[in-house]
Amino acid sequence: MGLLTFKGGIHPNDGKSLAKDQPISELQPTGELVYPLSQHIGAPAVPIVKKGDHVLKGQKIADAGGFVSAPIYASVSGTIKALEKRLTPTGSSVECIVIENDNEYQEAEYAPVKPFVELSRDEILNLIADAGIVGMGGAGFPTRVKLSPKEPDKIEYIIANCAECEPYITADYRRMLENTEELISGMRVVLSMFPNAKGIFGVEDNKKDCIEKLKMAIKDEPRMEVKALQTKYPQGAERQLIYAVTKRAINSSMLPADAGCIVDNVETLIGIHHAVVNGRPLLERIVTVSGDAIQKPGNFKVLLGTNHRELIEAAGGFVGEPEKLISGGPMMGFAMITLDAPVTKTSSAILAFKEDVVSKNPATACINCGRCVEVCPSRIIPSRLADCGERLDEAVFVAMNGLECVECGSCSFVCPAKRPLKQAIGSMRKIALANKKKK
Repeated sequence: MGLLTFKGGIHPNDGKSLAKDQPISELQPTGELVYPLSQHIGAPAVPIVKKGDHVLKGQKIADAGGFVSAPIYASVSGTIKALEKRLTPTGSSVECIVIENDNEYQEAEYAPVKPFVELSRDEILNLIADAGIVGMGGAGFPTRVKLSPKEPDKIEYIIANCAECEPYITADYRRMLENTEELISGMRVVLSMFPNAKGIFGVEDNKKDCIEKLKMAIKDEPRMEVKALQTKYPQGAERQLIYAVTKRAINSSMLPADAGCIVDNVETLIGIHHAVVNGRPLLERIVTVSGDAIQKPGNFKVLLGTNHRELIEAAGGFVGEPEKLISGGPMMGFAMITLDAPVTKTSSAILAFKEDVVSKNPATACINCGRCVEVCPSRIIPSRLADCGERLDEAVFVAMNGLECVECGSCSFVCPAKRPLKQAIGSMRKIALANKKKK
């Protein structure tokens, strides 16, 4: 039987060899820490501290600003230095809480928790919500909301997204190898809320050591299974992963729950374990620091709010001044305009490259080769949709299924004319979605 996959996709150089064999090392920040109030989808968190307050590590500093929101906790002890606008890794200027680290790491006392098997579904959901857990694979959707479908009995699959298909990023790979039991424990917690569901760990077959370790660890777990996926980008995109594992297709007007599925990232499931089993809020995550401009690429356990400059220093600094900095992966990440930005809940990597290859290859006219159509996992026509985006022709864009784009960038990657297809489609898609909401 062949490996599970989807139609379309590409095979870029994955660059993972730079950091994959580097064990997770812990980074203790020394400077100030910055906590954006908007580091999740939904309403920004609401500060509950003021300038001059002393806080402990693990103390809540901002409450959820609504149902689709998440609280934020101090990851160090220290003094509230400011509540002001700062830049995020994506270049946005948002309201932040700034803490002057006292380097003592005095930790708050956490309320004791009962074994999760004794907890009700609502109690588990409340622990996840109170801990500030969000989707940590990039989207940042509050996990409590994702785990609250209208008909929980119809959920048949809890899928752990272990694909990590983005080039260069190896944070989830190291988590799977080094924190296997915590990952499985997180899956146990989620499965306890969905009695009719099976837990699936979907792992690309370039991570054979992870597949074997997970299979060994779940041999006595009848409700869990490991499935090997073909190594192909964007195998970890939610719709593509669901199709590969279940052969169920969803579109932009559906949620995974409509297909009987819930998908959670590796880091998110580990966060659920800490929240429900240990009663600890979300304070840290693993971040890959890599790229050919990094002296010693590696994977770091980083406290949320840590400045990216400290991450670069922990990786030995630059081998030379990089032309390109990326927050996240090279396919779906964001170009960084400054290193003076904090690690947030959705920061999976910082990549530094000696050359900005994209800017050195200017776009030319489309040659109608059809390569973008061949690789598109959403089975749409990127070249025509990009034309609509450039003309701001929303009606035709929507009619040609532009909203089905998952913005994976496969089209831009293969385009011989070097057209910024993903960017043009993504901009038009945001406009169309915003107008759809207004209606």
